[in-house]
Amino acid sequence: MLARILCVLVLAAGAIWVVMHRDLIDAGAIETWLRSFGIWAPAGFVLIYAAGTVLFFSGALLSLAGGALFGPVWGTVWNLLGATLGATLAFLIARSLGAEWVAQRLGGRLRRLVDGVAQEGWRFVALMRLVPLVPFNLLNYALGLTRISLRAYVLASAICMVPGAIAYTWLGYAGRSAAAGDSSALRYGLLGLGVLAMIAFLPRLLRRFRTREPAWIDCAELQRRLASGKVTLIDVRQPEEYSAPPGHLSGAINVPLAEVGRHSAELDARESSIVVVCKTDRRSAKAAAELLTAGLLDVSVLRGGTDAWHRQGLPLQTLSHPCLKL
Repeated sequence: MLARILCVLVLAAGAIWVVMHRDLIDAGAIETWLRSFGIWAPAGFVLIYAAGTVLFFSGALLSLAGGALFGPVWGTVWNLLGATLGATLAFLIARSLGAEWVAQRLGGRLRRLVDGVAQEGWRFVALMRLVPLVPFNLLNYALGLTRISLRAYVLASAICMVPGAIAYTWLGYAGRSAAAGDSSALRYGLLGLGVLAMIAFLPRLLRRFRTREPAWIDCAELQRRLASGKVTLIDVRQPEEYSAPPGHLSGAINVPLAEVGRHSAELDARESSIVVVCKTDRRSAKAAAELLTAGLLDVSVLRGGTDAWHRQGLPLQTLSHPCLKL
């Protein structure tokens, strides 16, 4: 824990220094220094770009410099490589230092939001790269705190940063003075690209967050989940059905369909996977949809219900009293 805290403090101090002393960074001196490396100049630039990304230095300025130094083609290649490497390093730093700590403290709506982002995976990364609603350097660290896979993050970032890399590299190649000149055409062009990305991706994202469909699992999958633990079984039949032969699944909590909505907050607080069961799967599907509407994310329905479970010879049990309470 102490090592993690020290790493965070060092990174924070470095980022603060870079932000406060940007005016002291001499672009001409950096260019001269890079050219002294000869054929290794591109490697040096990529490393500087990656370090600058980790330390919150402006990616736009770095991309302009890449265009001025290496031209429109190779400048784009080195800019994209440096940006991708820096974004990946920031992602991994955030994941190794803070992801576990954040996951333990998330709850309620914020947890559901983070889980929804992770389930969208590369689509969410693509949208954020094409529509820069969050600053590039900050976004790299923020996504590292989610459960998005590293592969999806890197591929979506590299591909969707291409338009911006080409635009800024070309502007840098056109002349250093262009960096201080009128770049409104570039901004409007990137804004138009962002609007197209929103049209393509945003409806799907909104549907996932607002009207998600429950997952369907079979008996074998439910057995695997029960063996792994952290599963809450909800039987939505009436109490007399729940306790009558052939019975209910061991450990299932009886919450009749009409009462599911009232118990959604209690179920959410359990922070476990929810599997909904009934005799077949009609009532359980309705209950699962209601739980998803209430904001729960990890909700599944047992296909075929207790009938399917019983047909496979899997154990059921009955109780002398009518129901269990949450």
